[in-house]
Amino acid sequence: MTEWRFDGVITGFGTRSGVRVVIGRWVHSPLGAFTDVMVEFDDGRRVLLAPSVDVQDFVTATYTFDETVITEVSYTVDGDRHQVRAGRLTVDFRTGRRTVLGVILGLLPSAVTTAPWFCTVSDPVARVALRGVRTRGTAGNGRREYYGATGQVQVVGAEARWGERDLGPMTRVDPPVRFGFGSTPTAPSSTSIVTTVRE
Repeated sequence: MTEWRFDGVITGFGTRSGVRVVIGRWVHSPLGAFTDVMVEFDDGRRVLLAPSVDVQDFVTATYTFDETVITEVSYTVDGDRHQVRAGRLTVDFRTGRRTVLGVILGLLPSAVTTAPWFCTVSDPVARVALRGVRTRGTAGNGRREYYGATGQVQVVGAEARWGERDLGPMTRVDPPVRFGFGSTPTAPSSTSIVTTVRE
């Protein structure tokens, strides 16, 4: 069995135009530090913005997209302000206080919440409590994924553009995104997470 671990933060939010954005900022991974972005448009088209062919190949072996774009992806942070630039997409968002889930996760040892066995046990709860969210699943190709959250904060505001198109005010992630077997939480948030991929 081969196992990969990705340690980072996943941010998800929707927009008034119906476009939903999911940003993965990975600090430690077998592919090094990188940021990738998944976008689902209001017409259902799913696009991956990846910084390299290696990232594209790994992600598309697990998730489903209608289009992938290799482009420079930058992520900068200044306090609670975050900037992401990825090809035609520009995103500026602000984070706020810990969510209720974030407070609960802060009380638990990360060694427990990131363990695949805990992700397996917590998956039925996540399905009921957090619409669209899964903590374990498979997208085929012999791979199984486990999402172990260690913290979560609110996203309190976001501005996004696709080229010249203003995507409108931030909204909830509704409907859930359809890149893989699960979605980000409905409420805009940034979740600190360890993803374990087994093949």
